Amino acid sequence: MNSEEEPQRSSPEPRREPLPPLAPPPAQQSESSADEPCPQAGRQRLRAAVWPPRVTRAQLIVAVLLFVLGLALAIQVRSNSDESALRGARQEDLVRILDELDNRSQRLGDEKQRLEDQRTELENSSDQAEEARKQTLQKEQQLGILAGTVAAQGPGITLTIGDPAGTVEPDMLLDAIQELRAAGAEAIQVNGIRVVADTFFSGTAGDIEVDGKRVSAPYTFKVIGKPQDLEPALNIPGGVVQTLEKEQATATVDRSEKIIVDALRPAERPDYARSSAR
Repeated sequence: MNSEEEPQRSSPEPRREPLPPLAPPPAQQSESSADEPCPQAGRQRLRAAVWPPRVTRAQLIVAVLLFVLGLALAIQVRSNSDESALRGARQEDLVRILDELDNRSQRLGDEKQRLEDQRTELENSSDQAEEARKQTLQKEQQLGILAGTVAAQGPGITLTIGDPAGTVEPDMLLDAIQELRAAGAEAIQVNGIRVVADTFFSGTAGDIEVDGKRVSAPYTFKVIGKPQDLEPALNIPGGVVQTLEKEQATATVDRSEKIIVDALRPAERPDYARSSAR
């Protein structure tokens, strides 16, 4: 009876393994490969996204501000580099440079006052014709000194440049002329050659020519002007004397109350320039 009442046990079912996935048909494979992005098309989309550039108003303002800031920094750096020579100078040298600038300003003021006095004399003179003749003669003498057609004498200095190593270049002598003129030199001659507006220096170290005439060391500059202005102009930091000493040359400056500049230049008539009535 018990065996009849118990349900009949079913026999265990056999285990089934999963089948491998079926490969897609050739048509489906070709369609999936066609859906993949093409590299060339991707580059074209990237190029189109970045060019032409889309600049906003805020980006443009920032770019302009950065440009202005960079320009200001460049100007500041240049200004600092130009002033580095004076920042490294001693207090005595700075005082000397300041005195030289004050003297130049004083000379310009004196010249202005002299011209104003001449105008006043012409306006108030009872004999304006005679006064004009006197001033014309004085002006002729002054122009003759500047043109080198008239000898001159007065206080000044003698600058002697020795060149034992033969390293002095023509431009160094020209720099000395420029410094002397800036300091108020009124008449200059170098080794017996009168220096005027069109004087030129040529050649090489040890073989220098002034206006086409060869000169040799020592180079002697006779200069008429205010000695208190001429000598400091040559001795400023980085000036003529220091430059020559760096080239193993020597430079000596002697003050004198009477310097004679007697080298003359022939008076030449200009080919084209004529006086104007205006």
